[in-house]
Amino acid sequence: MPDVTTPYTPGTPCWIDLAAPDQKAAIDFYSELLGWRGEVGPPETGGYAVCHLNGKPVAGIMAAVAMGDQPAPPTVWTTYLASADAEASQRSVESAGGTVLMPAMDVMSLGRMFIAADPTGAVFGVWQAVDFPGAGVVNEAGALIWNELNTSDRSAASAFYRAAFGIESATLEGMEHYYALQVDGGAVGGMQPMPEHLPADTPSHWLTYFAVADPDAAVAKVTAAGGNAIVEPFDMIAGRMAVLTDPQGAVFALIRPKPME
Repeated sequence: MPDVTTPYTPGTPCWIDLAAPDQKAAIDFYSELLGWRGEVGPPETGGYAVCHLNGKPVAGIMAAVAMGDQPAPPTVWTTYLASADAEASQRSVESAGGTVLMPAMDVMSLGRMFIAADPTGAVFGVWQAVDFPGAGVVNEAGALIWNELNTSDRSAASAFYRAAFGIESATLEGMEHYYALQVDGGAVGGMQPMPEHLPADTPSHWLTYFAVADPDAAVAKVTAAGGNAIVEPFDMIAGRMAVLTDPQGAVFALIRPKPME
């Protein structure tokens, strides 16, 4: 798609980032797998790395370190939803039954953000753009292409995201029990009940999908680097995909989408 240079429509996934125990190793892994370029950031940003694809920001990677008496964050990819007003979104999240885990704060002159969990326990971020809109390229090889909510309670999740962000959900033709998350009538992500292949105690979560030209070759790269395939490559209605963990345990998905008709 064209480069993204303006703020995303509120409710749309607009950014992703990863907290990893070994930040440099994570940067190297995803750079090799997806063609990114990135390096540990300066001290004033806490070392936060903004990775680029073809010169455009595509994802963030930070060190998973404990702050104060708080435990280190889990090794996960976080999906950020766009907002025009972080404080107003924070109030909406709380009134809709969500939990604010990190209150709204400034990120230099780039924007404002907060971290929350929906009523089913899925953690997500919210980003209000100022100087930084979010991902500068999506929907092409090496970039973010889809964000999917796997939830233990679809009805509760649907009601929450509708009330908090105006995100609607609708069944997808040909995909039983799978729902499109829609903003202004367009699909911006997906939602499904917790997949059967996951352990029974797996919490609700957002899953990040990256587009690749050859999922089978990419999975071979992941496993050779010390990651694992949770779901081996398979063909489905939207393309050929796989679900994996990176060498530090973060879960993500890869997909070669079918051409648009």
